[in-house]
Amino acid sequence: MRALPLFHRIAGRPVIVLGDGDGAEPKRRLVERAGGMVITEMHAGIAAGARLAFVAHDDAGACETDAARLRAAGLLVNVVDRPELCDFTTPSLLEREPVLIALGSDGTSAGLVKQVRLRLEGLLPADLGGLALALQAARGALRRRWPSGAERRRALDAALAQGGVLDPLREGAAARVDTWLADADAGGTHATTIDLMIGSDDPDDLTLRQARLLGTADALLVPPGFPSAILARARADAMRLASDAPAAALPAGLVLRLQRA
Repeated sequence: MRALPLFHRIAGRPVIVLGDGDGAEPKRRLVERAGGMVITEMHAGIAAGARLAFVAHDDAGACETDAARLRAAGLLVNVVDRPELCDFTTPSLLEREPVLIALGSDGTSAGLVKQVRLRLEGLLPADLGGLALALQAARGALRRRWPSGAERRRALDAALAQGGVLDPLREGAAARVDTWLADADAGGTHATTIDLMIGSDDPDDLTLRQARLLGTADALLVPPGFPSAILARARADAMRLASDAPAAALPAGLVLRLQRA
Protein backbone atom coordinates (compact mmCIF):
# COMPACT_ATOMS: atom_id res chain seq x y z
CA MET A 1 0.00 0.00 0.00
CA ARG A 2 1.59 3.24 -1.18
CA ALA A 3 -1.02 5.66 0.19
CA LEU A 4 -3.09 5.81 3.37
CA PRO A 5 -6.81 6.11 2.53
CA LEU A 6 -8.67 8.55 4.80
CA PHE A 7 -12.08 10.18 4.95
CA HIS A 8 -11.54 13.86 5.70
CA ARG A 9 -14.50 15.89 7.01
CA ILE A 10 -14.63 19.33 5.43
CA ALA A 11 -18.25 20.39 6.04
CA GLY A 12 -18.30 24.08 6.86
CA ARG A 13 -14.53 24.38 6.41
CA PRO A 14 -12.55 26.32 3.79
CA VAL A 15 -10.88 24.46 0.92
CA ILE A 16 -8.75 26.24 -1.68
CA VAL A 17 -9.46 25.48 -5.35
CA LEU A 18 -7.20 27.32 -7.80
CA GLY A 19 -7.65 27.38 -11.57
CA ASP A 20 -10.21 28.31 -14.20
CA GLY A 21 -9.93 25.39 -16.60
CA ASP A 22 -11.93 22.20 -17.02
CA GLY A 23 -9.94 20.53 -14.25
CA ALA A 24 -10.96 23.03 -11.58
CA GLU A 25 -14.73 22.88 -11.88
CA PRO A 26 -15.10 19.19 -10.92
CA LYS A 27 -12.98 19.85 -7.82
CA ARG A 28 -15.20 22.78 -6.84
CA ARG A 29 -18.27 20.58 -7.21
CA LEU A 30 -16.64 17.81 -5.19
CA VAL A 31 -15.81 20.17 -2.31
CA GLU A 32 -19.33 21.59 -2.33
CA ARG A 33 -20.91 18.11 -2.32
CA ALA A 34 -18.96 17.35 0.85
CA GLY A 35 -20.16 20.61 2.44
CA GLY A 36 -16.88 22.48 2.16
CA MET A 37 -16.51 26.19 1.45
CA VAL A 38 -14.68 26.78 -1.84
CA ILE A 39 -12.12 29.61 -1.75
CA THR A 40 -10.55 30.52 -5.06
CA GLU A 41 -7.82 32.87 -3.81
CA MET A 42 -4.72 31.40 -2.19
CA HIS A 43 -3.98 34.01 0.48
CA ALA A 44 -7.64 34.33 1.50
CA GLY A 45 -7.85 30.56 1.89
CA ILE A 46 -4.67 30.35 3.95
CA ALA A 47 -5.90 33.20 6.17
CA ALA A 48 -9.24 31.40 6.63
CA GLY A 49 -7.43 28.30 7.93
CA ALA A 50 -7.75 26.00 4.92
CA ARG A 51 -5.95 22.70 5.26
CA LEU A 52 -6.55 21.27 1.78
CA ALA A 53 -5.95 22.76 -1.65
CA PHE A 54 -6.64 21.73 -5.24
CA VAL A 55 -4.57 23.25 -8.05
CA ALA A 56 -5.88 22.99 -11.62
CA HIS A 57 -4.16 25.61 -13.76
CA ASP A 58 -3.73 24.92 -17.46
CA ASP A 59 -0.13 26.13 -17.17
CA ALA A 60 2.20 23.50 -15.73
CA GLY A 61 4.61 26.07 -14.32
CA ALA A 62 1.80 27.86 -12.47
CA CYS A 63 0.72 24.53 -10.97
CA GLU A 64 4.22 23.82 -9.68
CA THR A 65 4.64 27.31 -8.25
CA ASP A 66 1.28 27.40 -6.46
CA ALA A 67 1.70 23.84 -5.17
CA ALA A 68 5.06 24.78 -3.65
CA ARG A 69 3.63 27.92 -2.01
CA LEU A 70 0.64 26.08 -0.58
CA ARG A 71 2.77 23.23 0.73
CA ALA A 72 5.15 25.73 2.35
CA ALA A 73 2.13 27.22 4.12
CA GLY A 74 1.34 23.80 5.61
CA LEU A 75 -1.49 22.68 3.33
CA LEU A 76 -1.97 19.29 1.72
CA VAL A 77 -2.10 19.77 -2.04
CA ASN A 78 -3.70 17.96 -4.98
CA VAL A 79 -2.54 19.04 -8.46
CA VAL A 80 -4.94 17.79 -11.12
CA ASP A 81 -3.35 15.23 -13.47
CA ARG A 82 0.05 15.66 -11.80
CA PRO A 83 0.31 12.77 -9.28
CA GLU A 84 4.00 13.48 -8.69
CA LEU A 85 3.00 16.86 -7.21
CA CYS A 86 0.15 15.51 -5.05
CA ASP A 87 0.11 15.01 -1.30
CA PHE A 88 -3.26 13.29 -1.71
CA THR A 89 -5.43 12.02 -4.55
CA THR A 90 -9.21 12.00 -4.87
CA PRO A 91 -10.82 8.59 -5.29
CA SER A 92 -13.70 7.47 -7.45
CA LEU A 93 -16.75 7.45 -5.19
CA LEU A 94 -19.61 5.00 -4.89
CA GLU A 95 -22.29 6.52 -2.68
CA ARG A 96 -24.97 4.73 -0.70
CA GLU A 97 -25.37 7.30 2.05
CA PRO A 98 -24.11 7.00 4.70
CA VAL A 99 -22.01 4.20 3.15
CA LEU A 100 -19.27 5.70 1.01
CA ILE A 101 -16.90 3.47 -0.95
CA ALA A 102 -13.77 5.15 -2.27
CA LEU A 103 -11.65 3.51 -4.97
CA GLY A 104 -8.23 4.73 -5.96
CA SER A 105 -5.05 3.72 -7.77
CA ASP A 106 -2.60 6.25 -6.26
CA GLY A 107 -2.98 8.33 -9.39
CA THR A 108 -1.91 5.60 -11.81
CA SER A 109 -5.16 5.02 -13.75
CA ALA A 110 -8.34 6.97 -13.05
CA GLY A 111 -10.03 5.29 -16.03
CA LEU A 112 -9.49 1.82 -14.62
CA VAL A 113 -10.81 2.84 -11.21
CA LYS A 114 -13.92 4.38 -12.79
CA GLN A 115 -14.77 1.15 -14.59
CA VAL A 116 -14.34 -0.86 -11.38
CA ARG A 117 -16.69 1.56 -9.62
CA LEU A 118 -19.30 1.20 -12.36
CA ARG A 119 -19.19 -2.59 -11.98
CA LEU A 120 -19.67 -2.28 -8.23
CA GLU A 121 -22.58 0.12 -8.75
CA GLY A 122 -24.51 -2.75 -10.27
CA LEU A 123 -23.72 -5.12 -7.40
CA LEU A 124 -24.64 -2.99 -4.40
CA PRO A 125 -28.35 -2.55 -3.68
CA ALA A 126 -29.75 0.96 -3.58
CA ASP A 127 -30.87 0.53 0.05
CA LEU A 128 -27.42 -0.41 1.40
CA GLY A 129 -27.25 2.90 3.26
CA GLY A 130 -30.55 2.07 4.93
CA LEU A 131 -28.96 -1.04 6.43
CA ALA A 132 -26.15 1.08 7.90
CA LEU A 133 -28.68 3.47 9.46
CA ALA A 134 -30.77 0.59 10.82
CA LEU A 135 -27.71 -0.95 12.49
CA GLN A 136 -26.77 2.43 13.94
CA ALA A 137 -30.27 2.81 15.40
CA ALA A 138 -30.01 -0.70 16.85
CA ARG A 139 -26.75 -0.13 18.76
CA GLY A 140 -28.48 -0.06 22.14
CA ALA A 141 -30.40 -3.24 21.39
CA LEU A 142 -27.21 -4.90 20.15
CA ARG A 143 -25.41 -4.11 23.40
CA ARG A 144 -28.30 -5.47 25.44
CA ARG A 145 -28.52 -8.63 23.34
CA TRP A 146 -24.75 -9.21 23.32
CA PRO A 147 -23.04 -7.29 26.16
CA SER A 148 -19.56 -8.39 25.10
CA GLY A 149 -17.94 -6.64 22.15
CA ALA A 150 -16.59 -9.97 20.91
CA GLU A 151 -20.09 -11.49 20.99
CA ARG A 152 -21.52 -8.55 19.05
CA ARG A 153 -18.78 -8.80 16.44
CA ARG A 154 -19.36 -12.51 15.91
CA ALA A 155 -23.13 -12.06 15.69
CA LEU A 156 -22.77 -9.25 13.17
CA ASP A 157 -20.18 -11.15 11.14
CA ALA A 158 -22.55 -14.11 10.84
CA ALA A 159 -25.57 -11.96 9.96
CA LEU A 160 -23.71 -9.82 7.41
CA ALA A 161 -21.83 -12.68 5.75
CA GLN A 162 -22.78 -13.94 2.31
CA GLY A 163 -26.15 -15.64 2.64
CA GLY A 164 -26.66 -14.28 6.16
CA VAL A 165 -29.94 -12.74 7.25
CA LEU A 166 -28.46 -9.23 6.82
CA ASP A 167 -26.37 -9.97 3.73
CA PRO A 168 -25.61 -6.42 2.49
CA LEU A 169 -25.78 -7.49 -1.15
CA ARG A 170 -29.44 -8.49 -0.80
CA GLU A 171 -32.22 -5.95 -1.09
CA GLY A 172 -34.33 -5.30 2.00
CA ALA A 173 -31.73 -6.16 4.64
CA ALA A 174 -32.59 -3.03 6.67
CA ALA A 175 -36.14 -4.27 7.19
CA ARG A 176 -34.82 -7.54 8.65
CA VAL A 177 -32.73 -5.99 11.47
CA ASP A 178 -35.48 -6.03 14.11
CA THR A 179 -36.44 -9.63 13.30
CA TRP A 180 -32.81 -10.68 13.44
CA LEU A 181 -32.34 -9.07 16.86
CA ALA A 182 -35.40 -10.86 18.19
CA ASP A 183 -34.53 -14.27 16.77
CA ALA A 184 -30.74 -14.33 16.62
CA ASP A 185 -28.82 -17.01 18.48
CA ALA A 186 -25.84 -15.48 20.30
CA GLY A 187 -23.73 -18.61 19.79
CA GLY A 188 -19.99 -18.42 19.43
CA THR A 189 -19.25 -19.36 23.06
CA HIS A 190 -16.57 -21.86 22.03
CA ALA A 191 -13.52 -21.58 19.82
CA THR A 192 -13.81 -22.95 16.30
CA THR A 193 -10.36 -23.75 14.95
CA ILE A 194 -9.58 -23.96 11.24
CA ASP A 195 -6.24 -24.98 9.77
CA LEU A 196 -5.25 -22.46 7.08
CA MET A 197 -2.47 -23.50 4.73
CA ILE A 198 -0.61 -20.59 3.14
CA GLY A 199 1.50 -21.37 0.08
CA SER A 200 3.10 -18.00 -0.63
CA ASP A 201 4.63 -15.08 1.25
CA ASP A 202 2.89 -12.68 -1.14
CA PRO A 203 -0.53 -11.54 0.17
CA ASP A 204 -1.69 -10.99 -3.43
CA ASP A 205 -1.60 -14.78 -3.84
CA LEU A 206 -4.22 -15.34 -1.12
CA THR A 207 -7.42 -17.00 -2.30
CA LEU A 208 -10.73 -15.28 -1.65
CA ARG A 209 -11.47 -17.83 1.08
CA GLN A 210 -8.12 -17.28 2.78
CA ALA A 211 -8.54 -13.49 2.68
CA ARG A 212 -12.08 -13.76 4.07
CA LEU A 213 -11.00 -16.00 6.95
CA LEU A 214 -8.06 -13.74 7.82
CA GLY A 215 -10.37 -10.74 7.81
CA THR A 216 -12.89 -12.29 10.20
CA ALA A 217 -10.81 -14.46 12.56
CA ASP A 218 -10.83 -13.63 16.28
CA ALA A 219 -7.39 -15.18 16.86
CA LEU A 220 -4.41 -16.50 14.91
CA LEU A 221 -2.11 -19.34 15.92
CA VAL A 222 1.15 -18.18 14.34
CA PRO A 223 4.26 -20.34 13.83
CA PRO A 224 7.72 -18.74 14.19
CA GLY A 225 8.88 -16.73 11.20
CA PHE A 226 5.47 -16.51 9.57
CA PRO A 227 5.45 -13.73 6.89
CA SER A 228 4.30 -10.39 8.29
CA ALA A 229 2.77 -9.40 4.96
CA ILE A 230 0.21 -12.20 5.36
CA LEU A 231 -0.47 -11.30 9.00
CA ALA A 232 -1.16 -7.72 7.90
CA ARG A 233 -4.26 -8.99 6.08
CA ALA A 234 -5.79 -10.17 9.36
CA ARG A 235 -8.01 -8.03 11.57
CA ALA A 236 -5.90 -5.56 13.52
CA ASP A 237 -7.57 -6.56 16.81
CA ALA A 238 -7.30 -10.32 16.27
CA MET A 239 -5.31 -12.07 19.00
CA ARG A 240 -1.96 -13.48 17.93
CA LEU A 241 -0.89 -16.57 19.81
CA ALA A 242 1.93 -19.07 19.49
CA SER A 243 1.03 -22.04 17.32
CA ASP A 244 1.30 -24.38 20.32
CA ALA A 245 -0.99 -22.32 22.58
CA PRO A 246 -3.18 -24.52 24.81
CA ALA A 247 -6.89 -24.80 24.11
CA ALA A 248 -7.67 -22.95 27.34
CA ALA A 249 -5.93 -19.86 25.97
CA LEU A 250 -8.09 -19.66 22.84
CA PRO A 251 -10.84 -17.03 22.75
CA ALA A 252 -14.38 -17.80 21.68
CA GLY A 253 -15.04 -17.46 17.99
CA LEU A 254 -12.99 -18.26 14.90
CA VAL A 255 -9.36 -19.27 15.43
CA LEU A 256 -7.01 -19.83 12.49
CA ARG A 257 -4.04 -22.16 12.85
CA LEU A 258 -1.68 -20.77 10.20
CA GLN A 259 0.64 -23.18 8.43
CA ARG A 260 3.14 -22.97 5.59
CA ALA A 261 2.51 -25.19 2.60
